Amino acid sequence: MSDSRTPVARLAAFIGLTIVSVWNSILDTIGAVVEWCDNWLFGGKKVLYGLAVTRMVFGLAMLGLMLSNFGTRLYTFGSGSAWNGELTAPISDFPNIWLFSLFNRVAGNDFWFTVCYIALIGLAVLFILGWRFRIVLPLFFIGWVSFIEMNDMVGDQSDNMQRIAMILMFFADPAARWSLDARRRAKRGEWFPDGSATKQLGTALHNLALIALVAQVSFVYVSGGLYKAQGAPWAGGWAVYDPLQTMRFGNWPVLSDLLTTWGPMVTIAAWGSILIQIGFPLMLLTRPTRLIALAGILSFHIAIGVVMGLPWFSLTMIAIDAIFIRDRSWQRIAEGTQQRWRDAKGRPPVVPAAKVADVEVANAS
Repeated sequence: MSDSRTPVARLAAFIGLTIVSVWNSILDTIGAVVEWCDNWLFGGKKVLYGLAVTRMVFGLAMLGLMLSNFGTRLYTFGSGSAWNGELTAPISDFPNIWLFSLFNRVAGNDFWFTVCYIALIGLAVLFILGWRFRIVLPLFFIGWVSFIEMNDMVGDQSDNMQRIAMILMFFADPAARWSLDARRRAKRGEWFPDGSATKQLGTALHNLALIALVAQVSFVYVSGGLYKAQGAPWAGGWAVYDPLQTMRFGNWPVLSDLLTTWGPMVTIAAWGSILIQIGFPLMLLTRPTRLIALAGILSFHIAIGVVMGLPWFSLTMIAIDAIFIRDRSWQRIAEGTQQRWRDAKGRPPVVPAAKVADVEVANAS
């Protein structure tokens, strides 16, 4: 049967069907994206092992800073630092906020300053171990900010990242793995039943905090790379050379001279750091490039920590970068470490429960 419609009518019908088809495809795509986001957001807490590593390395960096400065604590942060005027007129706004003013209030009294200092060390240990994390975290956060803002002259950019990450930890669950809290949960069970509104809310907040942390780290790396690219030393390729020849950052003169002897290597280090920082977020999208990005950024921070003498800054950034390593990779690392420990002690290997069940089913059949 022939179509009696005019060519214009047929064209209009074709265009209408095309628009409807495209619109339906758009709606299907939007629906699929919304469903994926819903499953991702509420389907379970992500990156639990990575955040556990972030918690532990964060705590180690803070603990290391306090222990390494314990002998000079009064001169660096306490009454001996009064010569810089920050005890009476702090540069930072935090000491003027009552919640973060503890160390500023006791800085003039060596005894109480030392007591607070030791108490903060104890909180750092509990933070690392993940003991009663929901109680320890706010106490440690308040104490740490109060302490680290005592002397603006000895701070660095790791202070900002620590504050931001610790604020986001209030909404996440960094003690869900490799912690004393995790051990207690395994014995007593989860606090909230599956499917409950409270647990779904906690899962959503955890995952949103993770997204915010990823975004923050990406902003830091990209903005830092773009800022470097504007400078003549970085564009010219000799920026790495300059700080290593100063007394402040040239902590290992022989090593600094060795690393800067060959000009092309200095240029590769300068340009490579810019490219890694700017391209870091995009390189995370695929596994091969993610491995390159993580290896590059890890080398970058290790070099800063060792060669330039900024270990606590490097550890802070490495701790946050741990979230970009998948949980199954951390699990394999943990299982491999446990197995090597058992081999060293002459104990038989531990077979995972899932493999034992598979073997029993195979034997039964």
